[in-house]
Amino acid sequence: MTPQEEGKRRAARAAMRYVENGMTVGVGTGSTVAHFIDALAERRHDIEGAVSSSEQSTRLLKERGIPVFELNATGELALYVDGADECDPQRRLIKGGGAALTREKIIAAASKQFVCIIDPSKRVDVLGRFPLPVEVIPMARSHVARALVDRGGKPVWRDGVVTDNGNWILDVHGLHITDPVALERDINQIVGVVTVGLFAQRPADVVLTGDAALDGNA
Repeated sequence: MTPQEEGKRRAARAAMRYVENGMTVGVGTGSTVAHFIDALAERRHDIEGAVSSSEQSTRLLKERGIPVFELNATGELALYVDGADECDPQRRLIKGGGAALTREKIIAAASKQFVCIIDPSKRVDVLGRFPLPVEVIPMARSHVARALVDRGGKPVWRDGVVTDNGNWILDVHGLHITDPVALERDINQIVGVVTVGLFAQRPADVVLTGDAALDGNA
């Protein structure tokens, strides 16, 4: 296992201390979350089940014998665990490398506590090194791209990728995001945008890297 994969595994294992008996756990998407699902499977008899942010995670959860519920049926969740593509010192994130950003943002909003698990390489001082994903209605792709250019970005269509919601992804390069809360609000107002992969208005409550934790008291 590479040092990066070991960092992901350790962060995922560390998140298990937030899982309490009887919980329905919100579960994100990606390679770090896959390690969390493996750990969660070891306690599958202690929990009610999970709410999944993607078809990929739903498949992994079911393969490991963990019941998967719809968010509409569970109501508010106590815990959501997910990864990130970037994380700044205020626990604000860029997510969406796996094209599941809309469902991830919905579950994060519906959860009391959001625990983010990353390897240390995902830490940055300022968001924007990783291209910012924006999920768009297909017919609005060019319109949204022009609006993103006006905001100083260089959008690239993630050709061949269709989200679980049937939409497309624009990856915006060249951004130096000094005010992620304002940019998240601004991009979400562009007609045709489903959501932007900035998790700043609702950041993570705790970030685990496998070697340290960054929480609201840090």
